[in-house]
Amino acid sequence: MYVDSHCHLSMADFAPRMPDIRAAMAQAQVDRALVICTTLEEFDAVHALALQYDNFWASAGVHPDTEGLREPSYEDLMDLGSRPRVVAIGETGLDYYRLNGRSIEDMAWQRERFRTHIRAARTLGKPLVIHTRSASDDTLAILREEGAGPGEAPRGVFHCFTETAEVARAALDLGFHISFSGILTFRNAQDLREVARWVPMDRLLIETDSPYLAPVPFRGKVNQPAYVPHVAAQLAELKGCSAEEIGRVTSENFERLFGVAA
Repeated sequence: MYVDSHCHLSMADFAPRMPDIRAAMAQAQVDRALVICTTLEEFDAVHALALQYDNFWASAGVHPDTEGLREPSYEDLMDLGSRPRVVAIGETGLDYYRLNGRSIEDMAWQRERFRTHIRAARTLGKPLVIHTRSASDDTLAILREEGAGPGEAPRGVFHCFTETAEVARAALDLGFHISFSGILTFRNAQDLREVARWVPMDRLLIETDSPYLAPVPFRGKVNQPAYVPHVAAQLAELKGCSAEEIGRVTSENFERLFGVAA
């Protein structure tokens, strides 16, 4: 009934718990999950989960906030993105939240990395998983610039959305989906709930971003895909429908965006 469109299950702490995590998913009617890659070094572990379990899929990419590890080339992303059960490129984007004394101009390496991901995704015809934090203007500008040439424009999802209504409208105008996480259930997230209220149903996704950002009533605990129905329930309250309807619609959106069969 529900799909967790963004989780980080390749982390070492999850490995011995995988039978319990999957059992909890089944109990909560969470029947599929997209396992997200954040470094090239992590890819094999992410991909192994997608190969081992027929209801997991994988992405290929390097998080914008990752430094000191192998930098992804276009050729790297083309190779990894072409492998079986890899349905997206990312997580990619821009993150200016921790500049650590640097200027935005100093973050040119992040912008070039983002462009590399966009170009590989366009060539492969696969969606992007976008992370943006304190960088929405540049994120949108680069997506527009990279979409101006011939061929298929970039598409995908702005994951764990926490930006303003204006950013949401711009992302939707570019053809992207918007994914909401457990943050939507937090007491101080009223502005975000107002954004979620009007995002079109056919452009919605839900996620956990586990092990981070567990929704109420599990806030502060380790998150897991079985908790994604709590995000659906919050969305249902905002939309005036049932959680089951949110589950159905977001599952269909997931299938359509990532090319995953029902």
